[in-house]
Amino acid sequence: METRSWPYFDPEYETIGMRISTPRVVVDNDAYEDATLVKVDSGSRHGILLEIVQVVTDLDLTVTKAYISSDGKWFMVVFHVVDSEGCKIHDKETINHIIQTLGVKKRKEFQSADLQRCPGRSVGVESIADHTAIELTGTDRPGLLSEVSAVLTQMQCNVNAAEVWTHNSRVACVVYVTDGQNGGPVKDKEKLGCIKELLSDVMGIDGERRGSKTDFAEGITHTERRLHQMMFADRDYEGGESSPRLSTLDDKSRPHISVQKTNDRGYVLVNVQCRDRPKLLFDTVCALTDMQFVVFHATIHCTGFDAVQEYYIRHVDGCPLDAEGERRIRKCLEAAIKRRSSEGLRLELCTSDRVGLLSDVTRLFRENGLSVTRADVSTQGDKAVNVFYVTDASGNAVDMKVVEAIRSELGQTVLEVKEASTPRSPQREPEGTTKLLTGLLKSSERFFYGLTNLGWRSTVIV
Repeated sequence: METRSWPYFDPEYETIGMRISTPRVVVDNDAYEDATLVKVDSGSRHGILLEIVQVVTDLDLTVTKAYISSDGKWFMVVFHVVDSEGCKIHDKETINHIIQTLGVKKRKEFQSADLQRCPGRSVGVESIADHTAIELTGTDRPGLLSEVSAVLTQMQCNVNAAEVWTHNSRVACVVYVTDGQNGGPVKDKEKLGCIKELLSDVMGIDGERRGSKTDFAEGITHTERRLHQMMFADRDYEGGESSPRLSTLDDKSRPHISVQKTNDRGYVLVNVQCRDRPKLLFDTVCALTDMQFVVFHATIHCTGFDAVQEYYIRHVDGCPLDAEGERRIRKCLEAAIKRRSSEGLRLELCTSDRVGLLSDVTRLFRENGLSVTRADVSTQGDKAVNVFYVTDASGNAVDMKVVEAIRSELGQTVLEVKEASTPRSPQREPEGTTKLLTGLLKSSERFFYGLTNLGWRSTVIV
């Protein structure tokens, strides 16, 4: 009988690729007194930076400093993070969530609903299994949110959550509704068709639907990420310079963005200087990702009220950047920063939730000449917790007598006034700071090689 010999294959060999590319995470509370260090190294691929920033942002953590390098096929990042109170991260559930989410072995797991939720809190992801998600884009105008919510009330839909952004006279909105009859998602196809038809008419101007869009979302939706995608697809970064809302902004309060080519590996250096605020890093990385740029190196530094971000980027297809491309980068980054800007007076509403509540509140705003520039609608148990930023119909400051009249009708304790903070102009850094990454580029291999030799693994140092 003939004997055959076969080459030996180590069973571990089949999983070596997964084990090598598995992100390794360290959460370190000992390195610095004023911030927690979050370190991640992983195989590099397009979009990985956004995924990491999204996890940190959804936990209401603020990145005060960051160092990013992604030469070759490897990606490494070091974040200095603090919580909403400016303190280090000591909550064990939050730390475990960071490690489990960023250190998953299979990228498919990253998209699962379980890993997108931290125990005891929502982290920006809504399950379509529990709601019907409606996405709206179009031309902004006073009273639009009131008209949209009136249609939903007419169709016996309860608004459980919604987020509205406006920029350059454009509006994007994601609304999560349930059927008022059964408390679940709207499944009746005829009713869904009617809702879409009515909302399409509302989003149009004088019966003209061009330039507007109404859709139902599918799967898992990350609201803020989706809003960036919707407004980018709507090209809100173009035109709009004559918008009355933009005219209320002092030129010094606008982001200062520079784009220049470098002789180093075809990189484009992007420098962003603006007033610091929560989720700023998430917004700028969203813009770069939507434009199909890969971040190879970056440094982020926030001091006081100001933030400086520098990115070395290349387009995914490797095409060189022309003058029009430079202009587009500046426009898109500025738009991404301004979409979340809090123009106007902040009003906070907290009361028992019911079908038609949003319609009633926004109708009062419209009847009193107020325009909603941004809204965040949510429910907590049986309570509706809503935040609105409002101006008058011309985009100017609101007359407080009008606000008090609305409060008297709704209830003084139901609607509270929170003054919007006055923007401070970003301070120009010395010229040398625009070259901050030059040294990082030269030393990044040595810096990150040292980090790798420390034997990173998914762990926590508290």
